Amino acid sequence: MFGGERLARIGVFSPEFPDAEALHRGLAHWNHRRLAVGTPDPDWRAEVSNEARMKRIEGEFVEQFRDHVLPMVADVPTHADDFVAWFEHLEETGPGQDDPLFDWLEGAASLEDVKWFLTQEAAGEAGFDDLVAMTQVKVSDRAKLELARNYWDEMGRGTAGGMHGPMLVRTTEVLGLAPTIDSTLWQSLCLANTMTAFATTRRYTYQSIGALGVVELTAPGRVACVDAGLKRLGVSPTARKYFALHAQLDIEHSKAWNAEALHPLVSERPDCARFIAEGAVMRLICGEQCFDTYRAHLWAHAHPVVYAAE
Repeated sequence: MFGGERLARIGVFSPEFPDAEALHRGLAHWNHRRLAVGTPDPDWRAEVSNEARMKRIEGEFVEQFRDHVLPMVADVPTHADDFVAWFEHLEETGPGQDDPLFDWLEGAASLEDVKWFLTQEAAGEAGFDDLVAMTQVKVSDRAKLELARNYWDEMGRGTAGGMHGPMLVRTTEVLGLAPTIDSTLWQSLCLANTMTAFATTRRYTYQSIGALGVVELTAPGRVACVDAGLKRLGVSPTARKYFALHAQLDIEHSKAWNAEALHPLVSERPDCARFIAEGAVMRLICGEQCFDTYRAHLWAHAHPVVYAAE
């Protein structure tokens, strides 16, 4: 496995983006602008030219990242049953799993530590609901239905109070957090940029399905630790609802995603297994480098109790 130091060398560096930090801040600001609701602009030609330039930069980054994970996915199974078994095993063997950061957040971190962590996470949040919505375009029927069911849950099954995105916003508001692109570590921005590139680029549809699926697979244990840490620190159930919900719901989401999206897609087109695997591994590596960087920051002046993974 490889984490932050290796991934820092993957990118398209130029006078405008001379290093990984500049690259991912630039991509993050571009993503924020291009995904916002807009109106007709007489200067649209310049916008299209800039879009083409940034898409090339984004594509070069993703393709270099794909080259780096090739040894990890070159031999993935292409039979649907075997592939799903391989995919599910990532929960135990994938990059970033059982990171000691989360046991520490649960049992020892201060409220200020947790607030700093959540600020980084919120700023790097690409919006799972929007990513699913963009990914499902023209996907085959059975997988499309599963992505639709997942999206409906993200939308609170039609009730504003149950929408997952606003739940996270309420958490940031209750805790007084102010996430911004320019105050966020580039590793967190890299994660969001990678997920956005997958979901907004049709040639990366399978990578997006793999990346979204591996989030559902691996998130429950981590968000349960965050929920427990917030509870220990006296944070209200309202502010913890997003994490408490996902600690349970994502377990069922993962089972359904693997059975109703991954299995039929690989059955229909066995060669897509590698692309799904790429997206999953790339998403896990992005998470791993975030955890490494978060620990380095949070533990720099602390004396953490390091919990052994069970």
